[in-house]
Amino acid sequence: MKTIIIAVICFLAVAVSLQAQQTKNPEINQFVDLAGTIGKSQGTGALSYVYNWRIGKKRKIEAGLGARLTSVGGSKLTYTTAGPARLTRTFTTPFIIFFAGQQTENWDTLTVQRPFVNALNVTINLGYNFTPKLSAGFNIDLIGASFGRKSSSVFQSKGETSTDPVSKPTTFNLLLTGDHDQGSLNSEFFLKYKLNEKWGVRVIYQFLFTEYTAGSVRQTAPDGTVIDRFRNKANNFGVGVSYQF
Repeated sequence: MKTIIIAVICFLAVAVSLQAQQTKNPEINQFVDLAGTIGKSQGTGALSYVYNWRIGKKRKIEAGLGARLTSVGGSKLTYTTAGPARLTRTFTTPFIIFFAGQQTENWDTLTVQRPFVNALNVTINLGYNFTPKLSAGFNIDLIGASFGRKSSSVFQSKGETSTDPVSKPTTFNLLLTGDHDQGSLNSEFFLKYKLNEKWGVRVIYQFLFTEYTAGSVRQTAPDGTVIDRFRNKANNFGVGVSYQF
């Protein structure tokens, strides 16, 4: 809990510092956002800082970077083999890997009893303003680190079941697309409505990866590859509230 509090304080300190440095500029959209989502057997909360540049002749397009702390909690979540992608997908070309078939015959599962993951990542953000009030956007985590609760897990491989007493969140997060990814990564599609000059609300569809690394159990793939990382993929829905500087 102390680690989470320190991370949040540092996060807010950076946002306040940047706000103090910025003068009113129509070419920039800078805000903080607090979001919550729910899905099957899990819920998330996310605190974000976003710095977007407004581009184009009419300044309707936004693109920028940010930082996000995503906290995910659940109960008895099933994590499947996290890769390598050549074992889990029928082809591995980056980006279009999303359309590849799944090689489920190479999957083992790790059912984490009490998962809780905090992922602090750099984000990339894209948006389009339809009107001064209504906009839509997309964001995704790029790179960062995770920390969280260790948990006992149930490992299933080739019809056999065993127990892993100490599974833990994978530390390093990196966006490489699809099953090439590592760690815990959050992405959102959203619609945003501005209530006034400062406050806005969002409706969110979230695609979320969380990842645990097994402590004492291992999967051995048909080609001899030893695997200890397992991933949960979730489709969640929720809302967010943002404050624009």
